[in-house]
Amino acid sequence: MDLTGNKAHTTPEDLFFDRDISWLSFNERVLLEAKAQEVPLFERIKFLSIYSSNLDEFYRVRIPSLMALKKIAQKKVENNTLFQNTLDTIQHIVNQQQKVFGTIMNGLLPELRKEHIHLVYDEPIPAKIHQQVTDYFFTEILSFLQIVQITAATEFFPENNKLYKIVIPQDQEESNAGRIVTIPSDDLPRFFSTEDEGVLYIIFIDDIIKLGLPLVFKNELLSDYNFKVTRDAALELDDEYDESLAEKMEKKIAKRDFSFATRFLFDSRMPAPYLQLLIDCFKLKDATIVLGGPYHNLKDLATLPIHNPKLAYPKITPVPYFLDSNTMLFEKIAERDILLNVPYESYTPVLRFFNEAAINPQVKEIYVTLYRVASDSRIANALISAARNGKKVTVIVELKARFDEANNIKWSKFLKKAGVKIIYSIPSLKVHAKIALVKFSEESALPVLGLLATGNLNENTARFYTDHIIMTPDPKLTHELEKLFRHLGDIKKISKTNKTIFSHLLVAKFNLRDRFIALIDREIENQKRGLAAGITLKMNNLEEKKLIGKLYEASNAGVHINLIIRGICCLIPGVPQMSENIVVHRIIDRYLEHGRIFIFKNNDDPLVYMGSADWMNRNIYNRIEVCFPIYDVDIKEEIMAIVQLQLEDTLKAVLLDSELHNVPFKEAGKGDSAQQKIYEYTTNRKTT
Repeated sequence: MDLTGNKAHTTPEDLFFDRDISWLSFNERVLLEAKAQEVPLFERIKFLSIYSSNLDEFYRVRIPSLMALKKIAQKKVENNTLFQNTLDTIQHIVNQQQKVFGTIMNGLLPELRKEHIHLVYDEPIPAKIHQQVTDYFFTEILSFLQIVQITAATEFFPENNKLYKIVIPQDQEESNAGRIVTIPSDDLPRFFSTEDEGVLYIIFIDDIIKLGLPLVFKNELLSDYNFKVTRDAALELDDEYDESLAEKMEKKIAKRDFSFATRFLFDSRMPAPYLQLLIDCFKLKDATIVLGGPYHNLKDLATLPIHNPKLAYPKITPVPYFLDSNTMLFEKIAERDILLNVPYESYTPVLRFFNEAAINPQVKEIYVTLYRVASDSRIANALISAARNGKKVTVIVELKARFDEANNIKWSKFLKKAGVKIIYSIPSLKVHAKIALVKFSEESALPVLGLLATGNLNENTARFYTDHIIMTPDPKLTHELEKLFRHLGDIKKISKTNKTIFSHLLVAKFNLRDRFIALIDREIENQKRGLAAGITLKMNNLEEKKLIGKLYEASNAGVHINLIIRGICCLIPGVPQMSENIVVHRIIDRYLEHGRIFIFKNNDDPLVYMGSADWMNRNIYNRIEVCFPIYDVDIKEEIMAIVQLQLEDTLKAVLLDSELHNVPFKEAGKGDSAQQKIYEYTTNRKTT
């Protein structure tokens, strides 16, 4: 299937993939991992769950933006048509992917049966377990059910992504009245399980309700069809800065699930009169109407009560960081940079970094940015302890980290109560950098120490996001970190700040884009002079057109460019006289590829950077991001070796072609994944 609608790339508007359609290509790659025979069975089901969860977020975040742009463009027919065509293309792609989803799911069911697991999926509940299921309906489910009689005049508001049934008598399928029944999946587990004669039966509570309702309605023969409404997730805030920002965020979060509808997803077997009844009753004429299968919110598949270890990935123990029992971590960092590659390596040194800062009597000041805080964050607890121990602690908390706003607000209150100085970003500028700084008293022998990372300071996501953390005493970096924290202390004035104040760090809203352009220009110049040139970039997303244009320029100059882009990629690879020297890899495996790495060959004296910034418009222009150079020769070698293993992956990597297809390697299904190789490489390097 051609995801782009383009057959050639010859005009300026064809130089870039559409960002949303490119994202759908990424989600298709997630979906296809559920087909991979080398992936353990339950993990394949989890990939279906991830696909479903991703798609829900897409309809909450991106579709509202497109709908708004379409509305703004209504005065210009050609622009309005453009946005409508994009929405139509998206819907066509999603419909095709949903069919693939159903095919994969139906193929996994018999494989579960071979393992003596019967997931009851769009079929009658076996009679032998009716009694147990009925008991569960009357004792556990019934108290949570809400049943509403519905006609065209009924006022009923379906909440965001909540599950509902429309229930109608079988002899009234041409009528226009029925009952809406809630499916209480937020109050109860989505699945009920019971074992009988060595077989584990797993049943959706949707189907248990279907079995029980005729008993409630005196054995009336009923038809029922599931549906849900997805709503806009945006939180609109005035661009102002005051102490009430957290309170305003809380009020907005409380209202978010009641915003306008972006998608109406329904069982495609629902009779047309009832489909129209729901559209009219819920005022859904502007929402995208999506045909679905019998079940929705299939992100819940990740919670299937399957506990057979052989159906999951084999357990991998992170490589520990060995530290002599008489040595403090800060003393080791003071000697030289320390690199951690998580989740292959243990995250405990990061926790120890903050724990030592909290208790060390010579620590006077701690600065840190928090973007997505773990719900049970030990890092936040260490900062609270530090403040109570008399340290000066300053934390920049990002309240607008989507879907983590409430948790971040909770922790900011705890921190503030303990005496931590809390700085909130302003609504128009997110702080996405992942950095920390520790300063010691003048009599201490320890230098200022810094921590710079590609991912959030979050011990929970560190278990399954691949990221890189540097802990450093390098004054070139710590001096500039201190300078940045000083500017973040008065974040309102950042737009008026001198943009040339950083020489080593690449900081978005300051010098990041221009420095990356200069690094690409250097490779172009080296290529023209016959010197060694090349670029390798690893990011989650690539969208910003000026940087992409510069990569096209480098490709046309003969510079070979390798890209590893997990998600959105607006650059079109492999097009003659435009990008024929650019290859785009995409890796989907057991861990979420998250680290951002930037390597420039520089006439065989490589320059290596890592950091928090994707090359997206939002990262470049509307966020504070930090990318940092790797100066330690051994660490530089290690990072380059890890990236090379990813470029050699033919098992879990695919190539992106000029029509947005995920193209497997010829040896697909054979060999080892880069993630497995990186774990082996890290184990050998750090334990020998």
